[in-house]
Amino acid sequence: MLLVLALFNLFNGSSNGLQSNEVTYSEFVDSVETGEVRSVMLDGEQVLFIKADGEYSTIKPDDAEITSLLIENDVLIQARPQEQSGFQTFLMSLLPILLLIGVWIYFMNRMQGGGKGGAMGFGKSKAKMLTEKHGRVTFDDVAGIDEAKEELEEIVEFLRNPQKFSRLGGKIPKGALLEGPPGTGKTLLARAIAGEAGVPFFTISGSDFVEMFVGVGASRVRDMFEQAKKNAPCIVFIDEIDAVGRHRGAGYGGGNDEREQTLNQLLVEMDGFEANEGVIIIAATNRKDVLDPALLRPGRFDRQVTVGNPDIKGREKILGVHARKTPLGPDVDLRIIARGTPGFSGADLANLVNEAALTAARIGRRFVAMADFESAKDKIMMGAERRSMVLTQEQKEKTAYHEAGHAIVGISLPKCDPVYKATIIPRGGALGMVMSLPEMDKLQMFKDEAEQKIAMTMAGKAAEILKYGADEVSSGPMGDIMQASQLARGMVMRMGMSDKVGNIDYSEAAAGYQANGGAGGFSVSAATKELIENEVKRIIDEGYDTAVKILSEKNEEFERLAQGLLEYETLTGDEIKRVIAGLPPTAEDDEDDDASDEGNAPSITAIPKAKGKVRKDPPSEPGLEPEPSV
Repeated sequence: MLLVLALFNLFNGSSNGLQSNEVTYSEFVDSVETGEVRSVMLDGEQVLFIKADGEYSTIKPDDAEITSLLIENDVLIQARPQEQSGFQTFLMSLLPILLLIGVWIYFMNRMQGGGKGGAMGFGKSKAKMLTEKHGRVTFDDVAGIDEAKEELEEIVEFLRNPQKFSRLGGKIPKGALLEGPPGTGKTLLARAIAGEAGVPFFTISGSDFVEMFVGVGASRVRDMFEQAKKNAPCIVFIDEIDAVGRHRGAGYGGGNDEREQTLNQLLVEMDGFEANEGVIIIAATNRKDVLDPALLRPGRFDRQVTVGNPDIKGREKILGVHARKTPLGPDVDLRIIARGTPGFSGADLANLVNEAALTAARIGRRFVAMADFESAKDKIMMGAERRSMVLTQEQKEKTAYHEAGHAIVGISLPKCDPVYKATIIPRGGALGMVMSLPEMDKLQMFKDEAEQKIAMTMAGKAAEILKYGADEVSSGPMGDIMQASQLARGMVMRMGMSDKVGNIDYSEAAAGYQANGGAGGFSVSAATKELIENEVKRIIDEGYDTAVKILSEKNEEFERLAQGLLEYETLTGDEIKRVIAGLPPTAEDDEDDDASDEGNAPSITAIPKAKGKVRKDPPSEPGLEPEPSV
């Protein structure tokens, strides 16, 4: 403000001179001597004088005796006091220094992320108190992870009614660590706790603690706990805690001093000499294995809650939560969708519902139909349909027979998952595929089930050889062979399903052998390695022979299904059975119902596919498109 006033006075003092016509000092002297000048205003170096034709100004030299000249010529003389003081001069000289200080403060503030309290506030905590500005989330919005929700509901109950637990000697947990794969709902659980607890809830990311200067993170930890103590009882949520809680001293050349000091301060604040009563720390990470052991001990994170992928019941509940605001058609069965999405996380299911809604909107429906969910799942898991790909008739025919072989063997073997869709429409990197839908989530695999799965996997190559001969086999079975080899090696080396090899785990020895580039590390003899490879080959050969036997016995059904795929391109489970029996895929009354249905839904009934049952094979050679596989 002082600087602005000084500049205003400086320019205002010379404002009168800006309105006068400026002339030379010699012209001014000539005018005075000729009597043309009526009056003169002396203003320091500036001379303002009035003539008959207007006002003029000039600048007098330092050694000029102007006063005597004016008196001799009887000119009216006026003088103006100098308004520029020494203080103004001091401010003007101080201006560059003030400018440099301002620039330094600005850059320090930007370099430290603009923390609280200006440039010197970068040691303050960046924790934000969560509000209901973006909508309140409660435990009703969390589904599919009931066990994790129950443990956290107990923490909320303790905050609401501590006497219920303290009368029996129970103490409130100091911390709870939420651990699980990405997208399972860890952050959503934390928001639900904030909505249910009714106490202050601070949220911060683990990366917000670490800065370029050593000691800043520790200062922010101290400030965060000071804020929490003032608002106790309260909850502090640290998202992605592995950014600051990584194992100390790990890696080459020592650890990161700033991160380790921040972690040390966090350890002390959670369980040190001073108790933090009423402050509960909830943290989330999907990398528990890299956390420091001191952080995981009881007394700091007393509870370690695993938030895993939901089971079939959990997936159905999660779909119900995300479909609340989505109008569903009468044919939508969330139970069937849940069956067809094993291994999906909560984020995957939310994306599935959103993609289905976008698909229905693109078509122009008033509601989301089952076919939209099927199309959305195909797009998410396998990519969009590549109907623009130009395939020759020979390629389409080989693809149809290849996929028909998978489907026939899969239907014939009782331990294989039920086949519910076969298609020869290219998607992603595959020219066709057969998909299986498990009746329920599988937690175990049995020997006969694995052997039948290998037989179904090798059925594509068996079908091509039976139809076209061994010399005409394509590169399509490449992915099938890779999948069958992986499963057979697991049976022999990890699952103990080979009587000759026995109940010995060779997987870690093989991993060490590969990590060393084949030089040492594999602590078994050459005879044992040969025995393992022979057993793997035997299991795969037996599966291939089983597929050949089934396709030879059911050759007519095999031909019907291949021709049906060539004609209809995509067939669902019930339609496959009808085609095998020599009937059209859909009955006449079904076609009438489809014709009267609203929108442009496909006539083929859409049934969800199982995640992880489709392999997309890379081309065997550069520029060669991959052939179909399971």
